[in-house]
Amino acid sequence: MSIATMDKWAELRTAYQVAKLGTVSAAAEALGFHRATVNRHIDVLEADIGVRIFIRHARGYALTEIGEDVLRVVQKTESLIDDLAGCVQGRKTQIDGEIKLTILAPFASLLMGQVADFRDQNLHGVVTIDASEDLARLEYGEAHIALRVGPKPDHPDYVVSSFARVGFRLYAHDRYVQRHGLPSGIDDLAGHKFVVPKEQGRGLLFGPWVTDHIRPEMIAMSSRDVWVINEAMLAGVGMGDYEAQNRGGFHAVLGQKKTWSVPTLLLTHVDLHRTQKVQAMLKCLKAAPR
Repeated sequence: MSIATMDKWAELRTAYQVAKLGTVSAAAEALGFHRATVNRHIDVLEADIGVRIFIRHARGYALTEIGEDVLRVVQKTESLIDDLAGCVQGRKTQIDGEIKLTILAPFASLLMGQVADFRDQNLHGVVTIDASEDLARLEYGEAHIALRVGPKPDHPDYVVSSFARVGFRLYAHDRYVQRHGLPSGIDDLAGHKFVVPKEQGRGLLFGPWVTDHIRPEMIAMSSRDVWVINEAMLAGVGMGDYEAQNRGGFHAVLGQKKTWSVPTLLLTHVDLHRTQKVQAMLKCLKAAPR
């Protein structure tokens, strides 16, 4: 990339919107430009860089590998500029704009009180939460803060801090109990049915226990969607875990297992870790009851 490219913030910002929204039309609408202006910005930028940053296809635009590198820098730069603008504007304490969190869906209830606190303190801040098993690439600006379980990542640009230790129980709804009763203990699981996440190795806290104790024929249903799992448990399809304990009619099964307790981590990227909005959200999250 030539030095001259760094003077083309307007073109870079346009390319970022095309990458984020996927089409020239959507980017033009978001920026208030004509489609021709968007196309011209991209052509100028690619000519200056000397390589394609987009692959054009029937459904829109997709980034090339070089394009991903360029747009990663643009996204972080835009976040930093937004944060700087907020500080310069009277050094205000209110935060504007979007802050993006990515979490495992079962942990949503851990954050909602803190999200509410953040919003009370920052009425113009917009919180976007992606509840996904996929690991957001913080270096590409896919999220500002990630809440995850598992080993500490070895990415050199990630700032990692401990959040809370989370434990889960096995539950059965009244409808299940009426049909099948409850197991009396760990040796009384034969004939019982379970509802489990589709991918047991990722995000399922008692995954190893399921592997050791639940035979394939005992799994009545699986899904990648936690809401579907909860609804299945509510209907009495099987016993399971996750957020169902927050709804009425559920019975704890087998008691609390220490092996179902895991530490969670908060991850941020070093380039954005000290920005005003990330620090404000981290302050709220870390104030959560442990």
